[in-house]
Formats: sequence, C-alpha cells, structure tokens
Amino acid sequence: MARIAVIDYDMGNLHSVCKGLENAGGTPEITDDPKVISAADGVLLPGVGAFDPAVQHLRSRNLIEPIKQVIADGVPFLGICLGLQILFESGEEGDEPGLGIFPGKVRRFKSEPGLTIPHMGWNQLTFTQPSVSLWENLGDNPWVYFVHSYYVDPADATITAATITHGSQTVTAAIAYQNVMAVQFHPEKSSVAGLQLLSNFVQLVNSSQKVITSMG
Repeated sequence: MARIAVIDYDMGNLHSVCKGLENAGGTPEITDDPKVISAADGVLLPGVGAFDPAVQHLRSRNLIEPIKQVIADGVPFLGICLGLQILFESGEEGDEPGLGIFPGKVRRFKSEPGLTIPHMGWNQLTFTQPSVSLWENLGDNPWVYFVHSYYVDPADATITAATITHGSQTVTAAIAYQNVMAVQFHPEKSSVAGLQLLSNFVQLVNSSQKVITSMG
C-alpha cells in the first residue's frame, strides 16, 4: 500500500482529500513531520487560502526544505490549488517568495465585463500534455471544480499540462514535470473525474514503489 504524506500546514480541510486517496487504495497520513514526509512513497501538498500565509506556515514548521528535497529525490508529488501556486517564485497576491521549484509568477485574473472573480465552479480542462499519467481514464475535456482568483503563469510553457478558459483568458490549470504534478482545481470536489485523478496518483505512487523495490 502506497504511503502518501498529506502535508498539514493549517491551510485547508484535508479530510476529503484523504478520503479520496483511501478510496483509491492509498494510505494517506496527515503530517507536518519532515521525517514522515521524507520517508513517504508519495507526497501531496493541498492548500486553500492566501499565498503569503501558506509560505509563512510552511516556513514556521520547517517544511520548505523537506518539500524541496522530496521533489529533488524524484518522489511522486501532487500539489492541489494553493499547493500548485506556492511551487512558483512569487505571486501578485502577496510579498512572500514562493518555493521557486519552477520559474514563473502567480497572477490575478484580469477584470473584464461580465467576468466573475473568483473563478468558482465547474470548468472544462484542455489537455496540453495528454499523456500525463494523472489524466488516464478521464476522457477528453473533463469537467472539474475550481475556486480561485489567481492562476500560475509558468516561465516555461512546456510544463503546462492543462488549461482552462475563463472569459477571454486562457490560463494554466495544471502542470507536470518529471515527478511533480500540480493542479489548480480541487479533485476532491470534482466528482468522478477527481476521484479518478486521485486514483491515478495512487497508482503512480504504487508503480514507483515497485520500481524502487525491484532496483533494491
């Protein structure tokens, strides 16, 4: 059974994410212990709220370096919502630097006539990396659930794995690069598609675990 560390830094309700992972056959452990995170087979960084408090909470719990280390070590990593945004260098929402895993900035949706901000509700994904393992069995252009006023703007557009269109603006909704995947939407609120995505992540962690075991 895949042991997945779900990082707790007081920025969101973790119960529904953990339930989704359990339903998919994973073994989630809510933790802020760097040792548990380092020993996990997979790591999930959720998040709801604002950019600056998120970074401050991670720093106060000495979690920034452990997160960077598991990413560098090739551990399967999934960021959700704010857990996507803080992987970048900075955000228009605040003054704190992000983790800087990827170059780029978190930007606010530009106001335009008739556009609702925050972008809240269901929207369809357009896959720009259709072969990403997270997308398996989701079908084309699945509907998923969003709640956000800010979006990531990667300096390297090739890491974008899916986009959405809100008003006239087409923005990054997910990224994927090597062992790191992160999504702006909430899989735990995205019905069948969201549960399938969490199941895909559990399968990815399980397969990575088998590879490591066989190499050992």
